[in-house]
Amino acid sequence: MTAGSHQRKIRCVLFAGGKYHDIDFARLELLKLLAADERVRVRVFEDYEHLGAIGEADFIVSYTCDVVPSLAAQEALRAFLDRGGRWYALHGTNSILRWLESGLVDSPRWAPLFMQTLGSMFIAHPPIAPYRVTVAQPDHPLVAGIEPFETTDELYLLETYGPLRVLLQTEFAGVAEGFAEATWPAATHPVFYLKSHGQGAVLYLTLGHCRGHYDLQPLMEYWPTVDRCAWDLPVFYELLKRGIHWAKEPADRT
Repeated sequence: MTAGSHQRKIRCVLFAGGKYHDIDFARLELLKLLAADERVRVRVFEDYEHLGAIGEADFIVSYTCDVVPSLAAQEALRAFLDRGGRWYALHGTNSILRWLESGLVDSPRWAPLFMQTLGSMFIAHPPIAPYRVTVAQPDHPLVAGIEPFETTDELYLLETYGPLRVLLQTEFAGVAEGFAEATWPAATHPVFYLKSHGQGAVLYLTLGHCRGHYDLQPLMEYWPTVDRCAWDLPVFYELLKRGIHWAKEPADRT
């Protein structure tokens, strides 16, 4: 770099908030990864109601659970993508959770524009247990060189809104105990996928559950373990790094 020259800053908006997860842990880990590029300047919010920030962003990263944008925010997110923005959405971003009188967890279809923009909606997951993730598009740069791996995480069972370019996937057949839509026939489920919108795109990764001792309040006062799930795996951090690089790539070219 010559004297007096400089590189343009890259503006990121990180949405990190919601329920039943260790948002503090996820927020900090994502900020560390974003800080690896000194050009990236990050604004952090707990919800999506910051339309000015969305409009000014070069890219968006989200780690939320049961955080539903207003219609105005949904439209701002879609407009951000249509004009060429990229959004790396993680784990529970696509969730809406409501407890029924029966005690089961329902996933009401209350925000169709939001979910169609993301390309999927969380419906249920079986009890946390090990499962195998395989590579659907081995030649794609986002997953090139990634080998199939096993993770202990929430296996997301989704309602999808295509077309999607699935990069990683898993198989499931069985019962998602505790959820209103509990019985699932044998099928392949996306784990990592791309969804295009106008000149931009969403990259979605369902992995990344995390929970500390106090994150189930008020449902439970104290959770006995600290759960990090895929966050314990080097391959998960590799996917995070690749996704962040992909998200900021258009800004790299300006």
